[in-house]
Amino acid sequence: MSNHTTRREFLQTAGSGVLGLVLAGRSAAAVPRAGRPQELLVYVGTYTAGKSEGIYLYRLQLSSGELRQVGVTRGVVNPSYLALERDRRYLYAVNEVTEFNGQKSGAVSAFAVDQRTGALRFLNQQPSLGGAPCYVTVADTGRFVLVANYVGGNVAVLPVRADGSLGEAVDVRQEQGASGVNPQRQEAPHAHCVVLDKANRHAYACDLGADKIMIYRFDARRGKLTPAPAPWAQVKPGAGPRHLTFHPRGQFAYVMNELGATVTVFAHDPVRGTLREVQTLPTLPADFKGANTGADIHVAPDGRFLYCSNRGHDHIAAFGVEERTGKLSLVAHEPTRGKTPRNFAIDPTGTFLLVANQDSDTITTFRLDPRTGRLGFTGHSAEVSSPVCLKLVAPFA
Repeated sequence: MSNHTTRREFLQTAGSGVLGLVLAGRSAAAVPRAGRPQELLVYVGTYTAGKSEGIYLYRLQLSSGELRQVGVTRGVVNPSYLALERDRRYLYAVNEVTEFNGQKSGAVSAFAVDQRTGALRFLNQQPSLGGAPCYVTVADTGRFVLVANYVGGNVAVLPVRADGSLGEAVDVRQEQGASGVNPQRQEAPHAHCVVLDKANRHAYACDLGADKIMIYRFDARRGKLTPAPAPWAQVKPGAGPRHLTFHPRGQFAYVMNELGATVTVFAHDPVRGTLREVQTLPTLPADFKGANTGADIHVAPDGRFLYCSNRGHDHIAAFGVEERTGKLSLVAHEPTRGKTPRNFAIDPTGTFLLVANQDSDTITTFRLDPRTGRLGFTGHSAEVSSPVCLKLVAPFA
């Protein structure tokens, strides 16, 4: 999440409505018969309190990094975080609100994905059983969706029906009484993400309010979460863990700490699910003195470099990853050419990094240098009102 002022600005009541997608241009992305695709599809989650109309669909040209809008799904309120199931048949979006159908809850919306165009067709919504849901994950089996509720301070599990629609939640894990040293931001539990490991054996939830990463065993058949034998990993007091990502090989986990603007490296035991801290280092340059909060974190597909976004500093921090230990070393800070880089995404080919600059209403495109890990601005920028989340996928053949 951004700071509390920004969060209040965008929280609103979700109502029912008709959701539709308008497509422009060609009906399908260009895909060569052999080799890698020429384009990727980019789904953009947004806040809809301003000019945004919902979830946007773009095509990313892999030759240049240019983005071109081809559609928008209208009528969905605050789809601030998105997730696609593994086979790309369905997309799920949180509705980041604090009241839904008269309940003190946010919601999760389900969409079917047109396998020719990538267009979205609304299926249904279910309450998330907590306020301001801000992260959603789909289990690899496609049978369950997990959602983190920021205001509720909990994690819920919703079953996926045969047609991709969502059933009512089958489990909720609620933290009680947890708080941190920051009275403005850590007065209560605040679940900020929930991530499954590669085997879908454990779920990890960053609790910004408690300075902990909660660790659960995940029953992939029943959708149940139970505390692991080591039920949490601690970060530094006041760090405020926000997002977690795994190294492609699974032996390391990396956490972006929002309040401390630091990144913590953990050694990960995939069998027991434990996290052991290896390193914590700042994501800001030593001479930066302004206000800042950390946001997103991703590892390049080849595992050699890691990237973090800083809001306030408005840069992407690039780090090299030591192969044996997973430790990080700073490569560079690259300005995002926009304000408040909320979320960013690396394309599956490892060629481009796209940044959602929430407060400048832009998505900017950078080329990754595979040798050095540095970012180079392509000169391409797309205008999108309040972009929050980016999901990049190969086009549909």
